[in-house]
Amino acid sequence: MKKQKKLEVLEKTVGENGYKLRYEKGNFLGGDCRLRENNIIVVNKFLPVEGKIHTIARVLSKLDGSDFSDEAKKIIEDSGFTAGNQLPLIENE
Repeated sequence: MKKQKKLEVLEKTVGENGYKLRYEKGNFLGGDCRLRENNIIVVNKFLPVEGKIHTIARVLSKLDGSDFSDEAKKIIEDSGFTAGNQLPLIENE
Protein backbone atom coordinates (compact mmCIF):
# COMPACT_ATOMS: atom_id res chain seq x y z
CA MET A 1 0.00 0.00 0.00
CA LYS A 2 1.32 3.45 -0.88
CA LYS A 3 2.21 5.89 1.88
CA GLN A 4 -0.49 8.40 0.94
CA LYS A 5 -3.14 5.66 1.06
CA LYS A 6 -1.90 4.58 4.51
CA LEU A 7 -2.22 8.17 5.70
CA GLU A 8 -5.77 8.38 4.33
CA VAL A 9 -6.75 5.15 6.14
CA LEU A 10 -5.43 6.54 9.44
CA GLU A 11 -7.13 9.91 8.86
CA LYS A 12 -10.43 8.10 8.35
CA THR A 13 -9.85 6.05 11.51
CA VAL A 14 -9.23 9.24 13.48
CA GLY A 15 -12.60 10.66 12.42
CA GLU A 16 -14.44 7.42 13.10
CA ASN A 17 -13.17 7.47 16.69
CA GLY A 18 -14.41 10.94 17.56
CA TYR A 19 -11.14 12.81 17.11
CA LYS A 20 -10.49 15.86 15.00
CA LEU A 21 -7.26 15.94 13.03
CA ARG A 22 -5.39 19.19 12.53
CA TYR A 23 -2.23 19.81 10.54
CA GLU A 24 -0.45 22.84 11.97
CA LYS A 25 2.94 24.46 11.57
CA GLY A 26 5.31 24.83 14.50
CA ASN A 27 8.27 23.33 16.29
CA PHE A 28 6.69 20.02 17.35
CA LEU A 29 6.06 16.52 16.02
CA GLY A 30 2.47 16.09 17.13
CA GLY A 31 0.23 14.40 19.63
CA ASP A 32 -3.24 14.45 21.08
CA CYS A 33 -5.01 16.81 23.42
CA ARG A 34 -8.44 17.75 24.63
CA LEU A 35 -9.63 21.26 23.82
CA ARG A 36 -12.90 22.14 25.49
CA GLU A 37 -15.08 19.13 24.59
CA ASN A 38 -13.07 18.04 21.54
CA ASN A 39 -10.43 15.36 21.26
CA ILE A 40 -7.81 16.61 18.82
CA ILE A 41 -4.76 15.12 17.16
CA VAL A 42 -2.31 17.77 16.04
CA VAL A 43 0.33 16.85 13.45
CA ASN A 44 3.15 19.04 12.16
CA LYS A 45 2.16 19.87 8.58
CA PHE A 46 5.80 19.97 7.45
CA LEU A 47 6.55 16.36 8.42
CA PRO A 48 7.03 13.95 5.53
CA VAL A 49 4.18 11.47 4.98
CA GLU A 50 6.05 8.81 6.99
CA GLY A 51 6.26 11.16 9.97
CA LYS A 52 2.57 11.98 9.76
CA ILE A 53 1.72 8.26 9.65
CA HIS A 54 3.98 7.58 12.65
CA THR A 55 2.48 10.42 14.69
CA ILE A 56 -1.13 9.44 14.02
CA ALA A 57 -0.38 5.74 14.57
CA ARG A 58 1.23 6.53 17.94
CA VAL A 59 -1.91 8.34 19.12
CA LEU A 60 -4.30 5.72 17.73
CA SER A 61 -2.35 2.97 19.47
CA LYS A 62 -3.49 4.47 22.79
CA LEU A 63 -7.16 4.00 21.89
CA ASP A 64 -9.28 0.86 22.26
CA GLY A 65 -8.79 -0.29 18.67
CA SER A 66 -11.53 -2.91 18.65
CA ASP A 67 -13.44 -0.93 16.02
CA PHE A 68 -10.40 -0.23 13.83
CA SER A 69 -10.37 -1.71 10.35
CA ASP A 70 -7.87 -4.48 9.67
CA GLU A 71 -6.01 -2.06 7.36
CA ALA A 72 -5.67 0.51 10.15
CA LYS A 73 -4.49 -2.11 12.66
CA LYS A 74 -1.83 -3.33 10.23
CA ILE A 75 -0.58 0.22 9.55
CA ILE A 76 -0.36 0.93 13.28
CA GLU A 77 1.53 -2.30 13.90
CA ASP A 78 3.83 -1.68 10.91
CA SER A 79 4.66 1.69 12.50
CA GLY A 80 5.98 -0.10 15.58
CA PHE A 81 2.94 0.20 17.85
CA THR A 82 0.31 -2.26 19.04
CA ALA A 83 -3.19 -1.42 17.85
CA GLY A 84 -5.57 -0.98 20.74
CA ASN A 85 -2.80 -0.46 23.30
CA GLN A 86 -2.67 -4.16 24.01
CA LEU A 87 0.45 -5.56 25.57
CA PRO A 88 2.17 -8.30 23.60
CA LEU A 89 1.40 -11.81 24.75
CA ILE A 90 4.34 -13.42 26.56
CA GLU A 91 4.35 -17.16 26.61
CA ASN A 92 5.96 -19.18 29.39
CA GLU A 93 8.65 -21.54 28.25
